[in-house]
Amino acid sequence: MVEFKPWLSSSGALTRRASGGPQINQKQIMANDNQVSAVLTDQNVTDILGHITAIQTLLPFLISRPPGDDNVMLGEKSVGFDEKCAAYMTSNPEFIPGYVDPAEVLKDRALRAQFGKFLPQLQLLAAKSADTNDVVGNEMMMADLAYYNSTGDAAKRGKTSAGDIHNDLSTRYPGRSSAKTPQPAAKKVVA
Repeated sequence: MVEFKPWLSSSGALTRRASGGPQINQKQIMANDNQVSAVLTDQNVTDILGHITAIQTLLPFLISRPPGDDNVMLGEKSVGFDEKCAAYMTSNPEFIPGYVDPAEVLKDRALRAQFGKFLPQLQLLAAKSADTNDVVGNEMMMADLAYYNSTGDAAKRGKTSAGDIHNDLSTRYPGRSSAKTPQPAAKKVVA
């Protein structure tokens, strides 16, 4: 069973970034604040992939747009315009340009309506999957950081093996350079 708490409302520690991923405030989340405790077996993954393949088989016409093509002409704000056009195209078809195929437009409208019946659930599932994956990664990183800090504290108390571990981990710590940056030589001042 997966227990997922997408927001930590009581402490406000987990918030949603504009880009869609979770943002962790490390000062408020402790290593024991485990939000997700679950197991996915290899059989679960095989079953999930089988269901995804089944859905893809039902949608053989899906396309991928090229990178950077994020043009969406029919969004939430333009649905009303499309509805009015649909009504006028039906009541006044004499104004439909020759290069517009009314049958194809009706087919597109019907397809989009059908997408509206399941796309929100797919988007929610994808968002929850990504959020859960991010939170699990954050939990792993919080445990890693707690261990890293523990080895640093143990090294300060003279535990040699802890110092070796801490030094090895410090070369791999994300966001820190593994090589020492040389300091520029001091300039001589001529009086």
